[in-house]
Amino acid sequence: MGSCSDKLFNRERTVHEILGGGIFADVILWRNKNVSVGIVTVTIGSWMVFESFSYTILTLLSSVLLLLLSILFLWSKSASILNRPSPPLPEFQISEEMADEASKLLRFHVNKLLQVSYDTAMGRDSELFIKVAVYLFLISFIGSLMDFQTLFHTGALVVMTVPAFYERYEDYIDGHLLFIYNKAKELYLRFKIWAYPEKKKLS
Repeated sequence: MGSCSDKLFNRERTVHEILGGGIFADVILWRNKNVSVGIVTVTIGSWMVFESFSYTILTLLSSVLLLLLSILFLWSKSASILNRPSPPLPEFQISEEMADEASKLLRFHVNKLLQVSYDTAMGRDSELFIKVAVYLFLISFIGSLMDFQTLFHTGALVVMTVPAFYERYEDYIDGHLLFIYNKAKELYLRFKIWAYPEKKKLS
């Protein structure tokens, strides 16, 4: 393994540590191969079912919920007639504390998004503008190539393959990415000097 200066963004943690270092990281990095193979198999299988039978996620969810509610309804009715125990379902309730925490978290992220949008629109952060423009372009480009359903399955496969592939060839990939990052940073500095020549004169 190379030194931290040879790593992308000078990071010191391993890929496993970045992913949380728990069961989730083990599955993503294929250290629990049975679960990883199962997730990939289910993802590919469900995608084939969606494509073959023209299902949508909404159709599937509705069908599953209808089947589940029908089973529970018949179970409850038969249990009352046969003097059997009812389905062991807890009462689902959202407490006031949970609602307050969720609203605070939502407000924090919405305000942060609005502040970023305002700063970008007002031209206060050109670096942020470039990042937002690139992200929006990528989202628009990917969205034009596939629908949400295909994007979901593709994203799941990417999550299950890219981190494991990166961990295996980490040094080789980091070397190339650092070269590209340095070139992009150099181009950005040139753009910044061209876009804001008055700052160069003041300094």
